[in-house]
Amino acid sequence: MDPKNKLEKATALYAIADAADDLKKAGANDVEVGAFIQGSRQKLAEERPEPEKYAKAYAAASRFAESNQ
Repeated sequence: MDPKNKLEKATALYAIADAADDLKKAGANDVEVGAFIQGSRQKLAEERPEPEKYAKAYAAASRFAESNQ
């Protein structure tokens, strides 16, 4: 991932954290805050995919599948 995309992703993660803090201060419970964070991070991953991470995950899953046959 190039430095510009890394910076944008880091900025988005900080924005998610700030929004989660705001939710908590507004009275949301831990489950609601956790669901918000998880959903936001998933949406971010869809918008800013990291091909290197997907390739590593695919390789690991393939090795696991082969070792369990």
